[in-house]
Amino acid sequence: MTKPPALTWSEHGDQRGAPAVWLGSLGSSAAIWERQLPDLGGLRNIVADLPGHGASGPSRGPLTLELLGDGVLGVLDAAGVARADYVGVSIGAMVGVWLAAHRPERIGRLVAICTAPALDAAAWRDRAAVVRRDGVGAVAEAVVARWLTPRYAAAHPDEVAAFGAIVAGADAESYAGCCDAIAAMDLRPDLAQIATPTLVIAAADDPATPPEHGRAIAEGIAGAELVVVPGAHAAPWESPAIVNALLAGFLAAPSAARHAAGMAVRRAVLGDDHVDRAVAATSALDAAFQRFLTESAWGTVWTDETLDRRTRSCLTIALLTALRAEHELPLHVSAALRNGLTPAEIAAVIHHTAVYAGTPAANTAMQIAKRVLAE
Repeated sequence: MTKPPALTWSEHGDQRGAPAVWLGSLGSSAAIWERQLPDLGGLRNIVADLPGHGASGPSRGPLTLELLGDGVLGVLDAAGVARADYVGVSIGAMVGVWLAAHRPERIGRLVAICTAPALDAAAWRDRAAVVRRDGVGAVAEAVVARWLTPRYAAAHPDEVAAFGAIVAGADAESYAGCCDAIAAMDLRPDLAQIATPTLVIAAADDPATPPEHGRAIAEGIAGAELVVVPGAHAAPWESPAIVNALLAGFLAAPSAARHAAGMAVRRAVLGDDHVDRAVAATSALDAAFQRFLTESAWGTVWTDETLDRRTRSCLTIALLTALRAEHELPLHVSAALRNGLTPAEIAAVIHHTAVYAGTPAANTAMQIAKRVLAE
């Protein structure tokens, strides 16, 4: 089995912020996001390069969206991130759509910019052949001509030249391998199974992936939103103010809302004294972990009204008993009282757990519960 490529990555923004992983377009590097990262500095931005692009080493075998997606997951693993929001442009967005469909537990929210669910396979196989024969420089000028509108390119010749150098500097086999991945791609059957909150951004004058491609993605993913912005294929570069406002509204604001909701529930269930102590004791070492707890456990799971808090307390006590997590039980016995359970109901939950998790574990839990309830 072919191993996923090892992608080089860098971090920007707030280490304590909600994590977001970024992947650029074919031929580009992390530089494509230079006009986004300062405005999204409240996030923990993890920016990866495609194989053979930017700082990443060349690929050593064929490439598919699955392999590229596994490469992104390798970046998240290396960064110690279980779940992250995802921002991608062009092939970077295609990889994000694939991950949202096939690895949904790793993707929080998805932003797909200037991309498509399927493209003309023959055209991409032809481009791969040209690059393998003549190098990436043979297509660099044509590629950059699609990235920027003619009017913008004429007014910024230095940027056109810089982008051309970045494209020409990509490893030929890696670039061709990405072309092969696009040629083999058909994400249309995957769209209906995606439950990830999704924002699709298309560019009005994008000759590579016109707005109808973005519309197809947005219509295929339940609840997805499509916004068409000015610019060509490199819309994040050409229209940064509009794109950044969309990203901030979609990524930063929901994260803040989740944190606030999670903190409110955390205080209601565990008590102000406990939460105040946890906040006061937070250091640089565990700040990201505390934010994860607040936003994920409390701001996502405990705020879900499918189960009421009484039921969640019953489940929590049963699971902590079964796992013999005696150090966590006192806190959640007290929380169960706040959530409306009576001492008799707490004892019944532990008694019930004894049948399935074993008497020794339940006996320890019962003694802990008696002590906490007596206090």
